[in-house]
Amino acid sequence: MASPTSLLKRLLLGRPFRSDRLQHTLLPKRIALPVFASDALSSVAYAPDEILLTLSIAGASAYFFSPWIALAVVVVMLTVVASYRQNVHAYPSGGGDYEVATVNLGPKFGVGVASALLVDYVLTVAVSVSSGVANLGSVVPFVATHKVLIAVSAVVLLSAVNLRGLRESGTAFAIPTYGFVIVMGGMLLTGLFRVFVLGDELRAPSADLVIQAEHSVTGFALIFLLLRTFSSGAAALTGVEAISNGVPAFKAPKSRNAATTLLLLGSISVSMLVGIIWLARLTHLQFVEDPSLQIVAGPEGYVQKTVTTQLGETVFGSGSILLYVVAGMTALILFLAANTAFNGFPVLGSILAQDRYLPRQFHTRGDRLAFSNGIVFLALFAIVLIVGFQAEVTRLIQLYIVGVFVSFTVSQAGMIRHWNRHLRTERDPEARRRMHRSRAINTFGAGLTGAVLVIVLITKFLLGAWIAIAAMAVIYVLMLAIRRHYDRIAVELTPPDEGRAVLPARNHAIVLVSKLHQPTLRAIAYARATRPDTLTAVTVNVDETDTRELQAEWERREMAIPLTVIDSPYREITRPILDFVASTRRKSPRDVVTVFIPEYVVGRWWENLLHNQSALRLKGRLLFEPGVMVVSVPWQLASTASKNLDRLDATLSRTPARGPRRTVPPLVSAPPAGSAAPVVSAPSGEGEQSGSSGTRENTSD
Repeated sequence: MASPTSLLKRLLLGRPFRSDRLQHTLLPKRIALPVFASDALSSVAYAPDEILLTLSIAGASAYFFSPWIALAVVVVMLTVVASYRQNVHAYPSGGGDYEVATVNLGPKFGVGVASALLVDYVLTVAVSVSSGVANLGSVVPFVATHKVLIAVSAVVLLSAVNLRGLRESGTAFAIPTYGFVIVMGGMLLTGLFRVFVLGDELRAPSADLVIQAEHSVTGFALIFLLLRTFSSGAAALTGVEAISNGVPAFKAPKSRNAATTLLLLGSISVSMLVGIIWLARLTHLQFVEDPSLQIVAGPEGYVQKTVTTQLGETVFGSGSILLYVVAGMTALILFLAANTAFNGFPVLGSILAQDRYLPRQFHTRGDRLAFSNGIVFLALFAIVLIVGFQAEVTRLIQLYIVGVFVSFTVSQAGMIRHWNRHLRTERDPEARRRMHRSRAINTFGAGLTGAVLVIVLITKFLLGAWIAIAAMAVIYVLMLAIRRHYDRIAVELTPPDEGRAVLPARNHAIVLVSKLHQPTLRAIAYARATRPDTLTAVTVNVDETDTRELQAEWERREMAIPLTVIDSPYREITRPILDFVASTRRKSPRDVVTVFIPEYVVGRWWENLLHNQSALRLKGRLLFEPGVMVVSVPWQLASTASKNLDRLDATLSRTPARGPRRTVPPLVSAPPAGSAAPVVSAPSGEGEQSGSSGTRENTSD
């Protein structure tokens, strides 16, 4: 029978995939669009809200500027899309902004871009899910009163879906993403048709509310407010960079498919953003930052609904089934927008781990060929943000987009140097014309995104952007420290160019003994089979009666090796053994000491609590002693007989086992002293404890 943990894992994630099935997980354009573009597409659900509520600080008259703010955001988005189309053609390996900055500007710039992207991916999940809860709460009061719980549950569900694999998550998210585009497009076209063709006078539910300004805004203050509004609306650009990081996930031709997906993303996002702002102006829709203060003499118990929900009610009518469809699809696409980060963050983490800037576990694929550790890490930190900021979009949005515009700007600067370097060697006139055109696009993109970054820093720093900047700095320093550690270890482990390894002069074997039972006899037999120069058994005297019984049994069996008894007046075991090993080692520094430790292999998790505790403590201390080798000699208890690993693999995966398996050997009597040592299983991996699990599954999640 499989363990409950394994069964739950297979139920949630499915059967494991073989490594050679990686090619089958690649995405065609129709699936790649919802996988990588759902973040940018969904931003039209909260970017208009942020534009209108920021303008409301100056009163309802400031809504006049909303179309111009939207137009400025559109210009930046189209520029970024055009710039990144150059990136995916030049660097199709999936490193994205990190690779561009590292290759062209240097490793430290690359690490800076990577730290910004990692922070932005976490914020993408937190903001998208929180915004989805806010939209769903506009029509479902229960969600509004339990928004933190709903948001956390959504993150957990998204991580579980992504752990099942990239292609499966893309298929699951394709229908909702395309459904959102169709529903939003239908709502906008219907509203514009009713206004311009049928001549209907559409008025949003908030159109007749009286709005008062929070502050009197004129002159420089008005300019600052417009810049702050633009920086909030620029959240619509988040997610564009995910496609450049995810090029390896596309089917061939990868670069062309990624560039086409970018173009589709930009076209759809721009159309929906302009349509929502335009229809909001036509219906006199109002959306404020603080309804309790800014709405004068409003209806009793008034609850402000999101912009898309108000437009749905205006176009389709209050209580209409289509209104609930609009609210539901908007909430769903916002939940799924986090999927862009769930695909971008693990890939970037894998590349950073390969370059030794993150722990190597981030480069390991799980059973379903997804980068499981990166997915889990992203989910945990997003949950921390959601709980810490109580799923409030307005508070989270202030931390947002700083990282993405840092990566935009540095990446475009790197692309300029990329084209300059190639132009110095390229002689073909047609190729040079293409390079000049690409460099012009990237130059314009670098200037524009750099200006937006300055605006974002000025207008949002004190509102919360400093938190994101501090997080980037911490991650930057941490990644450099990790790289220094790996570099130092690599130098330490590099063998010398000349000379052969010096063999130890002699090998002194020590078998630790607590009782004279079958595990001890096996350890002695195995130690003798290694043919050491000296061999002794060691026990610690913590109980006089037990020690005398052991000595008597040792003499009765006429054991071929001596038994050394170490006194321990304070009943301590670890320190006397360490002192004995150290004294043996001091006699000849060129000798090695091999300590054989008998250990139980148990079949049930709770049995680990009852066995091997002293062995684990000893092993942990002995590993730090220079010139000391530690050998675990396992003895399988009867409870391990139920662990049929071959049957377990076949049942759960229904594919060939991932490696050779051996059935647990039956219990046998210990061999007599002097006989050949029994065959014992070698450790399956670095740091594995023989008594830690009877199943010894080879997992990488």
